[in-house]
Amino acid sequence: MSLTRWFFKGTSQLGLLAWLSVTAATCGWAQNAQTPARVIEILADHDSRFKIQGQKQPSITVKAGELITLRITAKKAKNLNRDGSIHGFSLLRAKDRQPIPDWDFLLKPGTQEFTLAAPSEPGEYIVVCTVICSQDHEGMNMRFVVLP
Repeated sequence: MSLTRWFFKGTSQLGLLAWLSVTAATCGWAQNAQTPARVIEILADHDSRFKIQGQKQPSITVKAGELITLRITAKKAKNLNRDGSIHGFSLLRAKDRQPIPDWDFLLKPGTQEFTLAAPSEPGEYIVVCTVICSQDHEGMNMRFVVLP
């Protein structure tokens, strides 16, 4: 007699099904590996401004540690880096303008996606362009809020 047959000897099919359901749920077999990332669409526009559809003043609000995908479409401004980057996207803490690790991207023409976890520290942040894209480059920023 096999070990499996011995273990389940005398167990009804309903009991076996219940045992498998509980085991699958607790082991993660029946669960998704991760919750899908929330997609945030951003336009890094030719006029050296970040834009989000439906917002006059672009702002992103996320929960601490939330998994997000930034889908950024970059349109050429007047200048570009030697590597072909036309805009940058860097997240800084608003209170001291310190950069957030892993939140610095160079944007080339077209659409790029970046999937990452939001900062774990709640508070106010600012997104800035890190490529001198035009004479209006200094105005290319937006608010980024992390909620607890």
